[in-house]
Amino acid sequence: MTRRMPFFVAAMAAFCFVLGVYPGWEHQPASVSAFGQIPVLSEGRFKPLDSVARSTLLVIQGHQGVIAPDKAELTPDEWLLDVLFNPQKADTYAIFYIDNPDLLSLVGKSETHLTIERLSFNEIAPHIAEIEAQEKLAEPVSAQARTRFQSSVVQLYGNLSHYLRLRRAILPEGSKDFLGELLHLQEILVDGVEAVRAKEAGQPHDEAKAAAIMAEGQKFVGMSEGTDLLAIPPDEGDDPNAWHNTGHALLETFGKGEVNPAVLAYAGMGYAWRGNEPAKFDHIVGLYRTALEKHFPRQVQKARVETLFNTAQPFYAGMWMYLGAFLFAALSWIKWPEASRRTAFALVALGWVIATLGIATRMWLEGRPPVTNLYSSAIFIGWGSVALCLVLEAVYRDGIGAEAAGLIGFATLIIAQHLALAGDTLEMMRAVLDSNFWLGTHVVVVTIGYASTFLAGVLAVIYILRGLFTTTLDKASAEALSRMVYGIVCFATLFSFVGTTLGGIWADQSWGRFWGWDPKENGALIIVIWNALILHARWAGMVRQRGLMCLAVFGNIVTSWSWFGTNMLGIGLHAYGFTDAAFWWLSAFVASQLAIIAAANLPLGRWRSFRT
Repeated sequence: MTRRMPFFVAAMAAFCFVLGVYPGWEHQPASVSAFGQIPVLSEGRFKPLDSVARSTLLVIQGHQGVIAPDKAELTPDEWLLDVLFNPQKADTYAIFYIDNPDLLSLVGKSETHLTIERLSFNEIAPHIAEIEAQEKLAEPVSAQARTRFQSSVVQLYGNLSHYLRLRRAILPEGSKDFLGELLHLQEILVDGVEAVRAKEAGQPHDEAKAAAIMAEGQKFVGMSEGTDLLAIPPDEGDDPNAWHNTGHALLETFGKGEVNPAVLAYAGMGYAWRGNEPAKFDHIVGLYRTALEKHFPRQVQKARVETLFNTAQPFYAGMWMYLGAFLFAALSWIKWPEASRRTAFALVALGWVIATLGIATRMWLEGRPPVTNLYSSAIFIGWGSVALCLVLEAVYRDGIGAEAAGLIGFATLIIAQHLALAGDTLEMMRAVLDSNFWLGTHVVVVTIGYASTFLAGVLAVIYILRGLFTTTLDKASAEALSRMVYGIVCFATLFSFVGTTLGGIWADQSWGRFWGWDPKENGALIIVIWNALILHARWAGMVRQRGLMCLAVFGNIVTSWSWFGTNMLGIGLHAYGFTDAAFWWLSAFVASQLAIIAAANLPLGRWRSFRT
């Protein structure tokens, strides 16, 4: 049984992942899935409507599932269909998360005994004026100086604005039968436009027709300004600037003399969706996607792949595989040492392969190197660290590499999961960063430096915790860990130095100076100096095994500061914004590493592994 355990566990994990990829296991009709694969232009890039739905839900409520008032579970695509085509129903879904008692009082929930509530738009709508007034007071205050109430108000107001922009993407506000309105517009369009032109020229005209067509135009002006979702493709060509939102496309009908076919298609989908006519909905979606495939095959293909990527959630699956590997590696020190170790190694390898596929898919979708933002840096740091751990485990075969891989892989993917709450993780690059060459050299190399420095620190943590709380850190294990940490620090020093130097060359090309003492630049330099300090302390005999481990653990603090801390200062060319949650998590991490260093300096008599 124990001999078969690695194969059985890895096969079950792979089977579960494949089930998640297989479209037939989605809990929604095929026509809804097909709707989710329709490409649109949003936030500067082409993406499927499925990604629009998922990223919006993550921003607003922190997860992708929606529970209707009747307790029915909705997929992101089903929720988006209700938002776009049946907003009266969507307004009843409790998706707005409020965790501040004062803000709950502001929205009329002062009598509740709960400090956290999920409210629907209908519950919040009567209080939007008060929320907007408080947001105007809080918005000028810097993020670091805002009270908890002010931060909650700003966040809620942003979520409401995001929701309303999406709700106005297809239907005009208050529309009851958009398809009927468009068909009526098509009937009066030619005569109405002629009446308006005659009126403007001071010629005889039909005042009723002119007034009707002008009223329609005014309604579409509001639509064109109320959303940033560009769902209407051009008649031909591949220019992203030619895509428009529904309101803009309808304004163009007054010059073309006919309603845009794509707008009619969306209106038809909405009519069928609201009327619960699945066959008609499926037919219209199929016709529209066929038309898109004919004129925009590349966008349709990418949207299909991205939807599959969203469904598979490779990094989420890899996160749990890494956690399983960590547990099996820990088990190997208690029972079934060889079988548990091999099982841990198999799970790490499988998780790493799945993460590799996920990174490769992101690179193909973006047309970019693997690291383009903070989210992708978390994924890549974990990926690089796990790759090094696989090499260590293949060489030493003692479970330490698998244990470190499981811990780092799980931790970095948890960080990535929380970073995804900020919105689209495949966001467009800032102009100054728009260079695949430097993204593929400086960013990748310096991120490998981050990954290897973290790995050295995690191996040192394993050394300290095993020595203090278990009897498994024998002389051979201690020496193996010491060699691993030393080798990884050498590797980290090289990559962090080269990556920082390449960053200076890029800065010289972009900003006209090699070095400007920017906080991020300082952080990268500190990593290089700290790794060099570790090596010199070891070479000079200033530290031995425990001293080496303490220095490596402090390297976790140095690297986390350069990776996250400098971003939250709000100053410099590399500041990506301050968040309360990130600040406190970073502070807690630093405190934990300092506590581990302090524990490592206890007398050897307190170490269980070294008691005599």
